Amino acid sequence: HIKFFRHRLVPLQPGQSFKFTVLETLDRIKEEFQFLQAQYHSLKLECEKLASEKTEMQRHYIMYYEMSYGLNIEMHKQAEIVKRLSAICAQIIPFLSQEQQQLQHLSHHTAGIPLTPHPSGLALGGGSGLLALTGALGVSAHLTGKDERNHLDAEHLRGGADCVFFSFSIFKMNNQNVLMCLFFLLFFSAALRSPLSMTPASYPAHFGVVSHAGLNGELASPGGFGGSLTLSPQISTAASAYTRSPMVAYESRSHLRPSGLSSSLPGSSGGKPAYSFHVSADGQMQPVPFPSDALLGPGIPRHARQIHTLSHGEVVCAVTISTSTRHVYTGGKGCVKVWDISQPGSKSPMAQLDCLNRDNYIRSCKLLPDGRTLIVGGEASTLSIWDLATPTPRIKAELTSSAPACYALAISPDNKVCFSCCSDGNIVVWDLHNQTLVRQFQGHTDGASCIDISNDGTKLWTGGLDNTVRCWDLREGRQLQQHDFTSQIFSLGYCPTGEWLAVGMESSNVEVLHVSKPDKYQLHLHESCVLSLKFAYCGKWFVSTGKDNLLNAWRTPYGASIFQSKESSSVLSCDVSPDDKYIVTGSGDKKATVYEVVY
Repeated sequence: HIKFFRHRLVPLQPGQSFKFTVLETLDRIKEEFQFLQAQYHSLKLECEKLASEKTEMQRHYIMYYEMSYGLNIEMHKQAEIVKRLSAICAQIIPFLSQEQQQLQHLSHHTAGIPLTPHPSGLALGGGSGLLALTGALGVSAHLTGKDERNHLDAEHLRGGADCVFFSFSIFKMNNQNVLMCLFFLLFFSAALRSPLSMTPASYPAHFGVVSHAGLNGELASPGGFGGSLTLSPQISTAASAYTRSPMVAYESRSHLRPSGLSSSLPGSSGGKPAYSFHVSADGQMQPVPFPSDALLGPGIPRHARQIHTLSHGEVVCAVTISTSTRHVYTGGKGCVKVWDISQPGSKSPMAQLDCLNRDNYIRSCKLLPDGRTLIVGGEASTLSIWDLATPTPRIKAELTSSAPACYALAISPDNKVCFSCCSDGNIVVWDLHNQTLVRQFQGHTDGASCIDISNDGTKLWTGGLDNTVRCWDLREGRQLQQHDFTSQIFSLGYCPTGEWLAVGMESSNVEVLHVSKPDKYQLHLHESCVLSLKFAYCGKWFVSTGKDNLLNAWRTPYGASIFQSKESSSVLSCDVSPDDKYIVTGSGDKKATVYEVVY
């Protein structure tokens, strides 16, 4: 069309006559313009449709990404259960007679043939009885109808995905070893079903918080065993952090931990399995002999007591506490709620900040030290900056990146820069004053899940779902170090006094790395994913929380257990107040818990 008009509007040559009048030409131009305008509107609608489809595809991508993480978590749980069953079987089998041990050995090699229960009155022949031990993993129990009354459930771990049954049938019992075996099985049954009933005097009543004796290998069982254990969204191999829908976790069995550890980890003196190990540069693991003052001295807590329960109403994936220790902020689905904990018995939030769509989870919230600004990130490409100084909190700015989700946030010591860990693996650096993107650190090949910054503001530490921890030089804008692991990294914290970096793993380990030496410590008290981690501001201790419902307090750097708290569901987030007097946790049972640290 353009060529056509150029041809028609060229000057006439001598002897040529007009083929179109000016009005006709203008009419044609007008028609062509209207045609092009209609095409433009059509293309614009098509572009908007494609943008909408792109957004929907991104949501589906995140959903499937997190579902795959959920399956990974389930596989990990099943593997843990198998280890526990194997440990219990290994303790029971030596008490069986030779014939029964052969039968047990045979049953382990015929996994394709389920051990079905027999009617209780049926004699199998021979002088010895039969103890049939079947688990919910690998061997089907086939317990239906009236046959169930002849079987006892030795344990039912709360939560549908982690139910494990020890079903057994007792037949002709004229063998003394079988009676002894039954005694041991019933002992384990009682221990698993009611851990508090074993040694009531050994469980201090600090609202479910237990102080440890301090020797490596002395594992105190946490008190306050709760109901069903529910895991919320997590950082993803999407962890899920983290998965979108709540998942069921299994209950911690700390009093059975030694038998599970003894087969794979070196023991400590006195025959008690250790939980803290020093790993040398060549990979040698040795139990750590704790110093006599490991749990003593100024700045070392004795225990913690629960003082507030904040009923958020949704799974709490992010928490933070103000410098004044008066306000607590809890992030769940679509919003952050503000609580005044200076008033005893406060039952309702004082404000609600609607940050994201109702179905999207908040993953991180950071409060500037002046208490006037809150930065919130989650399952959206936009970070929101809230002005808390006004009578009604309001959004004063939004920062938008290309990544579909933000998993973690960090603020520079001068409060001028914000760092966000993105689901695409990038670390985005934001200028808070100008609300602009300054730069991006690229290196993680999967989602960046956690972040912390050194006190001098020169180094940034990030962990990722690509099984790596990376250190970045903020002055030169480049990567300084990379530490490779065999497990996804869900949480990390840099010691405020320097030199030590604590890392929480999907594998349940906590590793404390020296930032300039190859030495490190490996801690083994968690029994499932370590979902959050935070150092006290004095640097002498840190806390970690996990899918095993535990809040653990550790001594820096060697990991002597200071105290332990058992909550009723997975603990997804935590924070420590700037004066080290309070700990806040967020959990899968839709509440946050405030602890007072007792020195």
